[in-house]
Amino acid sequence: MNTNIPHKITAVALLALMVSLPRTASAQTSASDTTVPTKGVWNYTARLGLNIGGTAPVGMPATIRRMNEYKLQPNFTLGVDAEYPIDDRWGLLTGVHIDNKGMNVDATVKNYHMVMTKGGDELEGYYTGRLVTKVEESMVTLPLQATCHIGQRWRLRLGPYISYVYSRSFKGHVYDGYLRYMTPTGEKIMIGHDEDSRGTYDFSDNMRRFQLGIGAGADWTFSHRWGAYADLQWGVTGVHESSFKTIEQTLYPIFGTLGVTYRLK
Repeated sequence: MNTNIPHKITAVALLALMVSLPRTASAQTSASDTTVPTKGVWNYTARLGLNIGGTAPVGMPATIRRMNEYKLQPNFTLGVDAEYPIDDRWGLLTGVHIDNKGMNVDATVKNYHMVMTKGGDELEGYYTGRLVTKVEESMVTLPLQATCHIGQRWRLRLGPYISYVYSRSFKGHVYDGYLRYMTPTGEKIMIGHDEDSRGTYDFSDNMRRFQLGIGAGADWTFSHRWGAYADLQWGVTGVHESSFKTIEQTLYPIFGTLGVTYRLK
């Protein structure tokens, strides 16, 4: 089954919503018009961006010795924001975003608690060697942010968000190392390099459906309608359920975003 189908359907629906939003700008509007919002009038903005980041513990634990490789993923975000200005400077913003948040990393670990499958057998213990983790999440995000306009071109944003994860995957493999079975001094099980001798793992079913976090961002308008933005989203709940203890550290989704905006109204 193609897990990208729900994401594509949702993105098409969101684009249709963007096109159908009311437009009140007159034909006389020019790039020199002010971008400062009018008090009490809703303003709508579409945004498209690239998410860059990963799922990581807060503070690098001693069990993770080195990050060998990080592969950039096609993590796009598409959304529509609605801002309600309270006055000429302050406002409130909400919206609907469709996000992809994923990572592909290769790390070197030592005495890292793991559960893996090797040769059809499930093994638990403390692993030393190379570890590859691939994470893919697709979600619908609802932000709620306070906004502050600085002049006619800058807008700062800060506030919480909630995400519903409708597609999730957390899997990978280990290679070129060994596992101490059950305890740090247990039986030594060698882990090879090729597919037949390495270990694999899949913790997708242990991932949360709902994520909470804090988002901060800045929007810069360089014409009447077009602009650019930068965001930072920091999850305060880990990507796995609280009952999941296989990985000792809680892994948080931490992503930055760069993109463009288009003023709809």
